[in-house]
Amino acid sequence: MKVAVVGSGVMGLGIAQAFAQEQGYEVVLCVVSGKGFDKKRELFEKPLKRQLAKGKITQERFDEITGKVTITGIDGCADCDLIIESAVENMQSKIKLLKQIEEVCKPDALVASNTSSLSITELSSELTHPIIGMHFFNPAAVMKLIEVIPGMTTTPEMVEKVKDISTDIDKVPVEVIEGPGFVVNRLLIPMINEAIGIFEEGLASVEGIDIAMKLGANHRMGPLALGDLIGLDVCLAIMEVMYHETFDAKYRPARLLKKMVRAKQLGQKTSKGFYEYDNRGKIIPGTALDLRVTGE
Repeated sequence: MKVAVVGSGVMGLGIAQAFAQEQGYEVVLCVVSGKGFDKKRELFEKPLKRQLAKGKITQERFDEITGKVTITGIDGCADCDLIIESAVENMQSKIKLLKQIEEVCKPDALVASNTSSLSITELSSELTHPIIGMHFFNPAAVMKLIEVIPGMTTTPEMVEKVKDISTDIDKVPVEVIEGPGFVVNRLLIPMINEAIGIFEEGLASVEGIDIAMKLGANHRMGPLALGDLIGLDVCLAIMEVMYHETFDAKYRPARLLKKMVRAKQLGQKTSKGFYEYDNRGKIIPGTALDLRVTGE
């Protein structure tokens, strides 16, 4: 099967790797801007080179995975069987990109969106080609879950096909009825938002909040470090979708979350969020954010 991933950010690169590391898939990574292909190749290979250096994969395996990926512009998805849109989490941006995909894709191509919170029905409202939600989780090459979300135009056959593909690439599909935030983010992102609110009120430090949830709730990662991993811009976008869909105050984004996104302190992707990060994405000790908030 030939798969196109349209969008070459963190999630797009991870989704491309998820398919390339499995047998039977040829991958086209479509760069929306239509340029910077060499840089995207370098970013795609970066995590694989780390695995190679640590002896987790062989040079032969590295060459096999990277050799299955072609990096091109959006026209590269023209002959693909499955096309996964993975652009920024914004309704109009995704609709614009899906329209571009529709103009070039095969009539029988399976088109999916990797949205983490947006309505599949609304995303398809200006399209003639039906789409489906296929929500991967970061890091996409490692995380097992795929939320499968049908919209009003999605056919049962599309749902079953996406489930089969998910299983084939060693993922676990969970079908979710369309709703803001779906399942995981409906539960997870408000927890991160509440942790930001606790810090903003001065009730505990960044490290204190993360340690409390790791040791008190047996979470593998604290909520503020997790927000940095997901991307604070993504967390804000999801909170805003849930708030505007429901107008429920419990989904109102924390003020500090908005401030940090405005300051481009987005977490690992900008090397600074609630912690600062080295070039391997590891937390630099002693760099946790300290606003000296009094709560007054």
